[in-house]
Amino acid sequence: MDDCRRITTGPLNPPRRGRPRKLQNGHTSGTGGPQLATRTGENSGHPASLTVAPVAPRLLDLHGAATYLGVSEWTVRDLETGGFLRRVRLPLPNGGEVRKLLFALEDLDQLVNASKDTPNG
Repeated sequence: MDDCRRITTGPLNPPRRGRPRKLQNGHTSGTGGPQLATRTGENSGHPASLTVAPVAPRLLDLHGAATYLGVSEWTVRDLETGGFLRRVRLPLPNGGEVRKLLFALEDLDQLVNASKDTPNG
């Protein structure tokens, strides 16, 4: 086998079989959530090294929303039930919806901005 072949994966090139390659930080490319990988070292004659940039999520689950706001999960549930925070309902092909509680990051930011005290002046 050629040790200098490039690692390219995507919709047209599925990942190769075998053990996942380690990245510079010691983690494999298949862990840690969604990430964008770019190739470097195109003309160096060595295998391409991956530079990984995390993708910011657009939706957060109940635990993520609670962590983002710095409150408990029950508080997030109460905010949703009280109409202060809107839940995102993702449809399923069979006519149902995803049961997981999901919240848009921009809605969480709007809640924080709308909840700020006005300055005393």
